[in-house]
Amino acid sequence: MRLPDESEKPGEINIVPMIDVIFSILAFFIISTLYLTRSEGLSVNLPNATTAQNQPSTEITVTIQPDGKIALNRQSIELEALEEAVRALVVPNSESLVIVNADEKVDHGRVVSVMDQLRKIEGTKLAIAAQRQ
Repeated sequence: MRLPDESEKPGEINIVPMIDVIFSILAFFIISTLYLTRSEGLSVNLPNATTAQNQPSTEITVTIQPDGKIALNRQSIELEALEEAVRALVVPNSESLVIVNADEKVDHGRVVSVMDQLRKIEGTKLAIAAQRQ
């Protein structure tokens, strides 16, 4: 009786380590792309609107938090100083878009006060952020 020779055994390719490496690389790219997204506003719960549209990206974002505090491009600011601060950010001779991110729980009067301050600035367009249903 003859024993099988080791050299006659067919070669095998173990793909489990290769799959592990590919999934590790895939997980790295997925996680790293999450950090590449740019968010100008603070986190608030936006109201829903069926007519909501995406607007071109802008550098001017006004956020009204649920407690009524105002932030301009993530920096806290008082209502009285908002007009002058936004006026400094507006690029001359171009239409600047100011996006108002107001939490759905914010008092309507507070939103109107902020928009009233922003409407005084020449060369700006106002947009209210909402989530599409």
